[in-house]
Amino acid sequence: MAGTIGGFGGAVLLVPVLVTLGVDPLDAAPIGVVTVASGALSAAPNQLRSGLVHQRLGIVVEIPASAAAVVAALVSVHVPGTGLRVALAAVALAAGVVGLSKAALHNPPRPEFVAEPPAEWPGTLGGTYSGPGGPVPYHARRVPLGLVAMAGAGTVSGLTGTGGGFVKTPVMREIMWIPVKVAAATSTFSTGITAATTLVVFAGQGRVDLHQAAAAGFGGILGGFVGARVQDRLAPATVRRVLSVALIVIAAVLVVAR
Repeated sequence: MAGTIGGFGGAVLLVPVLVTLGVDPLDAAPIGVVTVASGALSAAPNQLRSGLVHQRLGIVVEIPASAAAVVAALVSVHVPGTGLRVALAAVALAAGVVGLSKAALHNPPRPEFVAEPPAEWPGTLGGTYSGPGGPVPYHARRVPLGLVAMAGAGTVSGLTGTGGGFVKTPVMREIMWIPVKVAAATSTFSTGITAATTLVVFAGQGRVDLHQAAAAGFGGILGGFVGARVQDRLAPATVRRVLSVALIVIAAVLVVAR
C-alpha cells in the first residue's frame, strides 16, 4: 500500500526487510519483483480512471528502464550484495532529503484550464490533473537526462528486485518536472512493466518459488488496491512527505541489512 501511495513500489521496503530477517538477497529479489508487478496491476484501474497515469510518458521512460533491468538481472547472480545495498541506501537517502527540502512549485494551478479533463494530452508528454487549487497543467522537461536516470532505475530493479520506483518517482518529479501525484501514479504503472520484465529473467534462472510468489502476489494485489484509493484522497504535499520519509526509512533499513 505504501509503495503505491508513494509510487516507489512496496518491494523497496519488503526486500530489505527480508534480507534483514536472513533471506538471501538472490531469493528475496524475485519475491520483491512479484510484489511490485501485482501491486501495479491492482492499482492501475483506479489510477487510470483518475487521470493520474500518463501512459505515453510511462512507456517512454520504460524503454531504457526495462532494457537496463534485463541486463542487470542477467548479471545479478554475480554481483556481491554488500556494496550494492550501500549504494541503494545512498540513493534512497538523497532522494528522501531532496523530497523533504523546500522546493519551488514547478506546476502551479491554472484556473483557465478548468475545461480540461484530468488526462494526458494525446501525442505529447504533457497533460493536466485536478489539484487541490484547481487544474494543474504540466509537460515533461529535460527528457534525455530523465531517460538516463530511468536506465539507472532499471539497473536497480534488475539487480535487487526492488522495482526501481523509488528512483523513478523522484526523477520524474525533480528532473522532469512532473507533479508528484502524476509521477507516483505513472511510476507505479511503468514499474509494473519493469518488474514483469525482470521476473521473466529470474524465472529463467530458476529463482522463482511458486508458493512464495503466490503469497507475495496476494499481498501486492491487496496493497495496490487500497493504496490507489488512499493516494487519490491525499494532497500532493502529503504524498511528497510520505514518499520522502519512506525513502529515508528505506535507507536506514538497507544499511542495517548489511
